Amino acid sequence: MTQNIRVRFAPSPTGPLHIGGVRTALFNYLFAKKHRGAFVLRIEDTDQNRYVDGAEQYIVEALEWCGIPFDEGPDKEGGFGPYRQSERKHLYRRYAEELVERGKAYYAFDTTEKLDFHRKDHEAKGKTFIYNWHNRLKLDNSLSMMPEEVQTRLRLGEDYVIRFLTPPDEKLQLRDRIRGTIEIDTNILDDKVLFKSDGMPTYHLANIVDDHLMEITHVIRGEEWLPSLALHQQLYDAFEWKSPEFAHLPLIMKPVGKGKLSKRDGEKGGFPVFPLSWNDSIGYREAGYFPEAVINFLALLGWNPGTEQELFGLDELIDLFSLERVHKSGARFDPDKTKWYNQHYLQQKTNTELAHSFLPIVRAKNIVDSKVTTDYLESVISLIKERATFVSDFWELGDYFFVAPTNYNEKAARKQWREDTPEIMNQLVSVLEKTNDFTTEPLEAIVKTWISEQNLSFGKVMPPLRLVLVGDMKGPHIFDIMGLIGKKETIARIRRAISIL
Repeated sequence: MTQNIRVRFAPSPTGPLHIGGVRTALFNYLFAKKHRGAFVLRIEDTDQNRYVDGAEQYIVEALEWCGIPFDEGPDKEGGFGPYRQSERKHLYRRYAEELVERGKAYYAFDTTEKLDFHRKDHEAKGKTFIYNWHNRLKLDNSLSMMPEEVQTRLRLGEDYVIRFLTPPDEKLQLRDRIRGTIEIDTNILDDKVLFKSDGMPTYHLANIVDDHLMEITHVIRGEEWLPSLALHQQLYDAFEWKSPEFAHLPLIMKPVGKGKLSKRDGEKGGFPVFPLSWNDSIGYREAGYFPEAVINFLALLGWNPGTEQELFGLDELIDLFSLERVHKSGARFDPDKTKWYNQHYLQQKTNTELAHSFLPIVRAKNIVDSKVTTDYLESVISLIKERATFVSDFWELGDYFFVAPTNYNEKAARKQWREDTPEIMNQLVSVLEKTNDFTTEPLEAIVKTWISEQNLSFGKVMPPLRLVLVGDMKGPHIFDIMGLIGKKETIARIRRAISIL
């Protein structure tokens, strides 16, 4: 590709960014970076009634957290701004009126009441009211009245809209990079509203004008915009502008059943559908996911590299990404797979990185300072991390490294704590008290030698020892635990268990 590739992600600030929107942003980002192009963020806020405070900042923060920041956008000028549609309002009237002058659009003065009457009348007859070629000459618009009357009505300030004049009896050949050629009969299309007399454009006009002025070369967006493709292509043709290439991404589907993934699916299934938390909905960040994991699983929702590979860094995704390998059909969302990805990325992190993330969790438990040093946390993490999916799992997996158990698994206690166990544990305390090197290997050698010399079975010593140190039959190598919590704490836990059990 020799042209300067420019793509845009154009969300509306009407609430939090859905994970499907993040995937659209990601695919735009990957395409732009692969072709050394620009990834533009444009905020489509022409519908001020649905505008939600904080939503724009949320979108920006979500993209930054995911590691797919935009090159141009609000507060990041690139020579094609402003990047908020509400700040571009002055542009659109001129283009709407140009279409009227070209004979590609017309003024319509129909009142809301009149249009409602037609809709209800059609419904009563079992039909659907469509404002287009078959009835527009009977309605209240500049096609059905003399030019003088149109000018008079405009001069008097009557409310109007500008509608696109859809040509009848044409077969549109629409090209989509993912779906191939799509043929549309213009007779089934309605004359969409492009502009209102209050000075506000509709999405369709603003979208086309902005993409043209911002020199967008490829429009990569969700499948829900596919029905708008016919109008958008006709608008490019009406202005005699070169249209961008279009690519419509498949929907992200529910984990079970039919339909598009929704917030309700997440609430029901207990998984996030937003990148960051919003009101009472938890986001991937707050749920403990790594951004790399989120990007990896999103990339494979509707795209694959043509191999069995499942794990990709962002640079790899950029190298491999192509629109030709994006699927046409919807991609089913798998919450368990997202956890699998997170577990993989957790294992790749250094213990130091994980210790910094784990530190606030431990501090919140009011643990003594000697056990919240980075070195201590790293040592604990090294022993338990392979069983963890999230950093938050570390506490459940290794709380006994920080606090002594106050109760013991009943089933394990019944099985492991026998009549002679207290005496054996007391003898073990005597051995441990004489042990100077309390690190894993020497400790293991001393205890195992003592077990052999006393003709005891390992089953009489090791399981009850684990129970008294951990409170349960879980955890890593028992001598690693003892070495880490130290001699004093090990002996104290054995003595406490003897008195309780």
